Amino acid sequence: MQDQMQDGMAEATRLTREGRLAEATAMIQRALGARSHPDASPDFPGGAEGKIEAARRAVNEALRPTAPPRPDRAEHGLRHAPGSPRPFRGASRQPGRAAGGSSTSAAGGRFVERSYANGAGTRAYKLYIPSGYVGQEVSLIVMLHGCTQGPDDLASGTLMNALAEERTFLVAYPAQAQGANTNRCWNWFKGADQRRGRGEPSLIAGITCEVIGEYNVDPGRVYVAGISAGGAMAAILGSTYPDLYAAVGVHSGLAPGAAEDFSSAFSAMQGKGQASPRRAVPTGASSITVPAILFHGDRDRTVHPRNADHLLAHFGAPASGPTPRAITSQGQVPGGHSYTRVTYHDAGGSAIVERWTVHGLGHAWSGGSPAGSYTDHRGPDATAEMVRFFHEHPRREPEE
Repeated sequence: MQDQMQDGMAEATRLTREGRLAEATAMIQRALGARSHPDASPDFPGGAEGKIEAARRAVNEALRPTAPPRPDRAEHGLRHAPGSPRPFRGASRQPGRAAGGSSTSAAGGRFVERSYANGAGTRAYKLYIPSGYVGQEVSLIVMLHGCTQGPDDLASGTLMNALAEERTFLVAYPAQAQGANTNRCWNWFKGADQRRGRGEPSLIAGITCEVIGEYNVDPGRVYVAGISAGGAMAAILGSTYPDLYAAVGVHSGLAPGAAEDFSSAFSAMQGKGQASPRRAVPTGASSITVPAILFHGDRDRTVHPRNADHLLAHFGAPASGPTPRAITSQGQVPGGHSYTRVTYHDAGGSAIVERWTVHGLGHAWSGGSPAGSYTDHRGPDATAEMVRFFHEHPRREPEE
């Protein structure tokens, strides 16, 4: 059994270095016997802890860059910045909806603290495991917080754990280290943190693969979402790891390539950046564009709504072929904000981007709970809509 595990890990490493992450994660699952909860495998050498450590070593090895970066070919032409944009301001804390108990331990689920490390550093994260998970195949959503926030805050504000408890899926919440950014912002504007296999993208992808390796996650139903700085990083992950994440949710975020240095990050946030950020084509990954659902308030004074246009151009503009067909609908939350939803379809009729503009919403998670920061309960439920969109978009295998 030990020889089979080692052979499987070696094969997973080879597949990942070839950019075939879906096959690699499935191989890790098979090698570790991950068809059930890791605690249910006492026959694994070293018990459950041995299994976890083996998964961590395998993922670290698989995601290690094969060569140092070339300074003259920085992925998005960005430079290191000495600091980070200021923390979010001005989001409201209005009374919100109640849903299935506390969002951080919804109706019996477990919210456990973990840690992941690779050559780029170490990041803590929290994982929500719903009470209905007994080893069956489930989806995984990775949630990225904004500046000054953390996993508990984001979970409380979005109520994502309550929905995970209701529909039985896993939720991972990576935590930015204050030593990496004083305001705990993800460094979406740093060149070293916008590359596949390096920096913060490699850490978040590593956390994702670690969860996939330890639990029975469907590799075709892995998603990433975030707000503001976390939304910008989610967009980067969708661009640098399109073979890992099937779709992306960006709330009040920015497009990859929106900033080139610290000062241009402020310009981009204020809507004064370049008119159309270039599409990022990451080293070691294909030019696949993953489906995306975008939320932005038209009264956002922290990240200008113009950034939603740039995100749409990034995720919705086809490399070739006809312009996506757009279908527009409008709605009104009773006693709350109105909104405009535009769905863009490819030539085959599949929805590739949903853009939600929430009228009157500032820099806040639409439909969120006041238990977390930067939320506004008066908007449409961004959490429910993102989960619905993700469910409709398992990863599509590239055509032969």
